Amino acid sequence: MPDSVLDFYEGLAEEYHLLFADWEQAVERQGAVLDALLRRSGAPPPRRVLDCACGIGTQALGLAARGFGVHATDLSPSAVARAEREARAMHVSITTGVADLRMLDWQVPGTFDVVMACDNALAHLLEDSDLHDAANAMASRLVPGGLLVASLRDNAALLEKRPRFTAERVLDTPLGRRVLFQVWDWAVDDRQYTVRQFILRQESGVWHTTEHTGVYRLLERLELERALTQAGLVDPRWYSPEEIGFYQPLITVRKP
Repeated sequence: MPDSVLDFYEGLAEEYHLLFADWEQAVERQGAVLDALLRRSGAPPPRRVLDCACGIGTQALGLAARGFGVHATDLSPSAVARAEREARAMHVSITTGVADLRMLDWQVPGTFDVVMACDNALAHLLEDSDLHDAANAMASRLVPGGLLVASLRDNAALLEKRPRFTAERVLDTPLGRRVLFQVWDWAVDDRQYTVRQFILRQESGVWHTTEHTGVYRLLERLELERALTQAGLVDPRWYSPEEIGFYQPLITVRKP
């Protein structure tokens, strides 16, 4: 992964919650959805989870609050540190570490009932070799019968629309007004796109603006399925947002 991925999440770590109208509510809601999915998928108890793209803990904290044993890792030390702080504030228990998706097999000890990479994290793996390294590394951390869960943007819809600008969201909060929008720049071949996330905050009548830039590949479902099955995982199953209530399409695959 290019250095820009680390820079993106290092810069966003202290502001990530601002992308939500109520981030703590999102933590609870996503934890409930993923809990229901794991129960439905028959993940074996005690369901120890490795969230290997944890960010500031949106999914990890929600599952920990529901009794899962969660080890949360991310490429970004600042994001991991923020997840630790939020865990203490929410009175939930997680363990943490800094790790690269492609190197989990030697950076993260032990195996897990569930390995999870949500929030379109795998789309940062711009080269096929990186995607296959990550698939193999994630598979290596699963117990036999364990489940891998990942989410992607709806890339078929993205390719059809090729958005250049996302409509602004205006959020009124007790701490002031926020305005959020993104500008998208597409590569000539439409296989990659750059997202510039703008956050405008009003504090004591003064507006402050920050911008965070991330690069993604247009990772198609079949590309991801192929990488995961080549890593030895089986039984791929996609779930739509309408089916389970998660905000992105989700795939599950199992280790034989």
